[in-house]
Amino acid sequence: MSTPLAERASTGIAGLDEVLSGGLVPERSYMVRGQAGSGKTMLGFHYLQQGIDEGETALFINLEEDIRDLKENAAALGFDTDAIEFLDLSPSVDVFVDDDSYEVFEAAEVEREPLTEKIVDGVTAVDPDRVVVDPLTQLRFLLSDDYQFRKQVVGFMRFLKDQEVTVLFTVQNTASLPTDDLEFITDGTIQLDAAEYGKTVRVPKFRGSSTQSGDHAYRITDAGIEVYPALQPGTRDGTLEFEQISSGIPEVDELLHGGIERGTVTIVSGPTGVGKTTLSTQFMKEAAGRGERSVIYLFEENRETFLARSRAVNIPVDEMLAKGTLQVTEVEALERSPQEFARMVRDEVEEEGADIVMIDGISGYRLTLRGDEEQMLQQMHALGRYLKNAGVTGIFVDETRNVTGEFHATMENISYLADNIVFLRHLEVGGELRKAIGVLKKRTSDFERTIREFRITKHGITVGEPMSRLRGILSGTPEIVDREPEREPEREPGRRSRRRDADE
Repeated sequence: MSTPLAERASTGIAGLDEVLSGGLVPERSYMVRGQAGSGKTMLGFHYLQQGIDEGETALFINLEEDIRDLKENAAALGFDTDAIEFLDLSPSVDVFVDDDSYEVFEAAEVEREPLTEKIVDGVTAVDPDRVVVDPLTQLRFLLSDDYQFRKQVVGFMRFLKDQEVTVLFTVQNTASLPTDDLEFITDGTIQLDAAEYGKTVRVPKFRGSSTQSGDHAYRITDAGIEVYPALQPGTRDGTLEFEQISSGIPEVDELLHGGIERGTVTIVSGPTGVGKTTLSTQFMKEAAGRGERSVIYLFEENRETFLARSRAVNIPVDEMLAKGTLQVTEVEALERSPQEFARMVRDEVEEEGADIVMIDGISGYRLTLRGDEEQMLQQMHALGRYLKNAGVTGIFVDETRNVTGEFHATMENISYLADNIVFLRHLEVGGELRKAIGVLKKRTSDFERTIREFRITKHGITVGEPMSRLRGILSGTPEIVDREPEREPEREPGRRSRRRDADE
């Protein structure tokens, strides 16, 4: 059974609390594991500072770092070191000058040595609500063997638990000194790692509560640690009515039998320069007229270029920005993790009320995962499901590689994620480069199966009649036929054509 949120001990990091379903369960011990420089000590200070802010007493037991450096570094990040109690058990200069032995616990079961008494006396005097021990693995070097280390650590944790303290202790895992043997004494483990696309945090063990599974991202900033949970698609509240969203271009709406449906994912694909972004933005122009809010994430183009190009084709982006019906955000993929980007989308949807979210383009988004194809598909799937469950319309722009030649619906193998696929195509007709538009897929309704000419002018987008006198359009090198192909006339359901009757 999960501990109610009101009874949780917040870590002081909102994203981590979200991963932990509200925070730590009080009066238990938790291990923070990671390599040097991963932010373990910083996480401990966040935890203690949160306790101070809530009127609790916080104790930091320091076993390694110079106490002056420790406090200076913490204060530089904004932590109130004056309000935190410190028990400094790190080795002093005299230890090395005098060549004295440095022991915290005696291996033999004899009277407590001075440092052992300091721990007990310090904790008893402070009577803390929260304790951080940094790093607990330092005790391994101060005891005679692993058995004594584990025995003393168990006793130490039991002592703190008897004091009704919630404990975070850090450990540094190395190949020669693994810390797996400490799992048995802890109620939960917070693992800090590094992946190709950035730092990650996960919670492999957590007694008494569910947690969000998977790898979550975190970043170390001038203000400490920020955690970005992996996107959870959630569930759809109620039944969403598939209201059609018009593009504002009658011929495009005819291709789509009225438009795209709200709460669906549409992929607009095509080669470079064919007009994918402009077509996608057209849906947002129409939405702005209804007072709806749209957001565009630019992965492959800078913001000023996009705005200038949109103005040139009669899309009133300046007016939309001024009224708050459009937000355009330039995203540097190599500086973001997919979890960070998901947080950006969540903020726009849940806090700003975005109705349409456009990602331009998928290839740039893929760079947030440093080319990991499997991770890219998982993240795109989660993002698409999240938008759909939130009733938000998603438009994903996908650039295909071939300008002409063999036709590809998408280049990132994500067609299965799409409810709708609209493709644009370059054509070479009579020595002239032209463009075409068509619909390849629509889950929620039928669609027109013709291909129409597509043009972008200073007045906006124009779409012509079906290009019925051309064949081989999808190859990119169509041929003109002398006459339009014959079409079998539509007939009432259940009736057979005369041609078929004659053939039979």
